[in-house]
Amino acid sequence: MKADAINLDGKKAGSVELDDAIFGLEPRADILHRVVRWQRNNAQAGTHKVKTRSEVSYSTKKIYRQKGTGGARHGARSAPIFRGGGVYKGPTPRSHGHDLPKKVRKLGLMHALSAKAVAGELVIIDSIEIKDVKTKALAAQVKELGWKRALIIDGAEVNTDFAQAARNIAGLDVLPSMGANVFDILKRDTLVITKAGLEALEARLK
Repeated sequence: MKADAINLDGKKAGSVELDDAIFGLEPRADILHRVVRWQRNNAQAGTHKVKTRSEVSYSTKKIYRQKGTGGARHGARSAPIFRGGGVYKGPTPRSHGHDLPKKVRKLGLMHALSAKAVAGELVIIDSIEIKDVKTKALAAQVKELGWKRALIIDGAEVNTDFAQAARNIAGLDVLPSMGANVFDILKRDTLVITKAGLEALEARLK
């Protein structure tokens, strides 16, 4: 399918042919959910930790006699029933990550791109080369284009000048084509892909 391309000034810059196998799919929520869950689980630090009964700092002396108190029998203040005692079966450091087949990951990225195309939230831009490497000038252009929360995907490498000017603009992220991922694509309102990024993505997903 065809899509119009623009430049940073908002003017038309011809048109491009989008591969239907990548941008023309019917988005499947189940595949997108699986890939996003895989991404977020792998991103978790997994450093949560509590002290068990053997790790809390308490004396091991029996706190009161076994019989005659009229209460329950206890041997130490470190028991989980007491305030400040050890936690029973609490969280320990571990990895939350799990495996996901490469085919599903690849399919997830294709469905994320298709979801943006179907929703009309996909913008193809000629290039992101700028002459004036200033955040103020770029922010004005972005505002004029109506990009409030946008992800820009460039080719194999991100244009250095553009990345420098864009790094302090709220809601604007820039990634190389190899950094394109389902979570970042879906959480943005607008997906902007350069022509170089489009070629790199199509080569990556074929």
